[in-house]
Amino acid sequence: MNEHPSPLTTPALTRREFAMRFTSTPRGARLARRLVSHRLDAWGFAYGSDVNETVTLVTAEFVANAVRHGCVPGRDFAVRLVMDGRLVRVEVSDARGERVPLLSLREPPGDHESGRGLLLVAALADRWGAEPRAAGPGKTVWAECRVRS
Repeated sequence: MNEHPSPLTTPALTRREFAMRFTSTPRGARLARRLVSHRLDAWGFAYGSDVNETVTLVTAEFVANAVRHGCVPGRDFAVRLVMDGRLVRVEVSDARGERVPLLSLREPPGDHESGRGLLLVAALADRWGAEPRAAGPGKTVWAECRVRS
């Protein structure tokens, strides 16, 4: 019998990566979110699964922030998705290094319509953070989610 193991049955043997640049527009953010969800599905994390929905939601928050707060005219943002064993990591890099998110988050006042996205990231991800961008000016915001059996 010739069986092909799925990423979920042999996570320690699996390392996969996806990286792409996107225009710093709402359309670019939407495409990034959709491609991350599609790639996760191709890696064995079906649409609607906890891993796919969590990582896609974290990506959506990061890319929305990259477009809204990290945009420099003429500069794209980049998304990198890595699955290494039982860990899925998403990174979003933009060109605005001076606008680093606060890692100590507070709930905004009840009448504010925004400002809760990173609270959601902190609740969903196992770890998250921000660091200077390795390949050029700007920053990289990242989150890691462990795959649970």
